Amino acid sequence: MLLEPKSDDFPWLPTRATVHLAIDMQCMFARDGLWPTPWLERILPMVTRIAEHAPQRTVFTRFVPPARPEEMHGTWQRYYEAWRALTLDHIDPRHLGLLSPLDEIARFARVLDKPVYSAFVGTGLQRLLVERGADGLVVTGAETDVCVLATVLDAVDLGYPVFVVTDAICGSTDRSHDAVLTLYRTRFYQQIQTFTTDQLLDIWPR
Repeated sequence: MLLEPKSDDFPWLPTRATVHLAIDMQCMFARDGLWPTPWLERILPMVTRIAEHAPQRTVFTRFVPPARPEEMHGTWQRYYEAWRALTLDHIDPRHLGLLSPLDEIARFARVLDKPVYSAFVGTGLQRLLVERGADGLVVTGAETDVCVLATVLDAVDLGYPVFVVTDAICGSTDRSHDAVLTLYRTRFYQQIQTFTTDQLLDIWPR
């Protein structure tokens, strides 16, 4: 039986030490990109508002494929054998760039390249968060059911309070997006809180 969340189950609020993690808001995932993600442009204004609210506290990630499948291990090698056309030997590096205007905001933020789904693997993100004294993570970006999910669960395992912004993430389908949000609210409510962009910006100090 699932427990009903209570107001005191999640006693944290975002502070000036909370870091905004914007996941994979890249040209390659735009509507006309190599790997189009539905609704990426729809969430772009919300991600932009949050990044502009605290650019020095924002970390952008970029999903960067290998040059060739043989550089990866295990199931990732087989994965990129199927997607060889999207390896670095075949694509224009400009596709890896952040969407505008996030590319401009990134001049005042940090950009980390990641080789797999989670932003905590192969990026130095955890070291950066420790150096900054981060007390939690605001999470935006794509996709709800892949890279966002992997990153959020790694953050939970590391003990960070996680603030997921529901109108600033997007999934491959409404069904999978809604299923992941339900999972957060019913199984992880003691470690994950969900907000809209307006709700977050009302309580997150500059």
